[in-house]
Amino acid sequence: MGSNWMKRQRLMGYVFILPNMLGVVMFFLIPAAFSLGLTMTDYQFANPNYSFIGFDNFTRLFGDEKFFIAVKNTLLYLTAVPVSLVLAFLVAVALNRSVFLKSLLRSMYFMPYITSGVAVGFVWMLLFQPSQGPINGLLRAIGIANPPGWFASTDTAMFALNIIAVWATLGYNMIIYMAALQEISPELLEAARIDGASTFTLIRRIIWPLVSPTTFLLLITGLIGAIKSFGVIQAITGGGPGSSTTVMSLFIYKTAFSYYEMGYASAISWMLFSFVLLITLIQWYGQKKWVHY
Repeated sequence: MGSNWMKRQRLMGYVFILPNMLGVVMFFLIPAAFSLGLTMTDYQFANPNYSFIGFDNFTRLFGDEKFFIAVKNTLLYLTAVPVSLVLAFLVAVALNRSVFLKSLLRSMYFMPYITSGVAVGFVWMLLFQPSQGPINGLLRAIGIANPPGWFASTDTAMFALNIIAVWATLGYNMIIYMAALQEISPELLEAARIDGASTFTLIRRIIWPLVSPTTFLLLITGLIGAIKSFGVIQAITGGGPGSSTTVMSLFIYKTAFSYYEMGYASAISWMLFSFVLLITLIQWYGQKKWVHY
């Protein structure tokens, strides 16, 4: 009787997960396998005449200057993630105390995260407008005669995108950190204060190590999310000026849907996958040294 009941329960479990498994197979595994096959061809969109070329797409990739520019821009864009985490942690520590209008401040910080990326992009385009934008207007008002060109300059366009990325993700990271902070025992913190620990020592020696699992989670998800970023960058700069803001996801899009080189775009996609996997493995190995459970 017990054996039959267990079999029925197991069968019901398979029935419940079947829709999700079908979705994974149809929309992830099969397209991934098809993309892997395309990396070995010179297939172009809507052109039935293509041939098997082996690893020529990958050979071309390592000789493509635009690919290395995209990799460099992606790495620069990733620097926004640790900056956002540090700022979010400090804001979470501040708001975790008795602060006036704390609930309103939490909502205000979190609002950018749930706002449409394209809408955010257009608002920041107006704010960063070189000649009439309020940010450069403020910089001129405080004595800076030649403020940055922001999105109009190849030197500052990526820096401006990083500012937007930090602003957009800070609220989400802060909420997660606040949830972690509320799990810390107040008695532990009180004991440290009685022993003479300063606020800086309390944060550095007790609070930060105790929330390190949360930091690890946010770091992995943040880096993967930044690597896949597309909408905001496409809406604001389209990869320009020049190629100064062309990250790998945008490079893949342009290769596939502007130049219609699906085989080459598939090769770039698999390089991006390898890049994400490598970063994740490095973090997974490194977390043994700094994450405290």
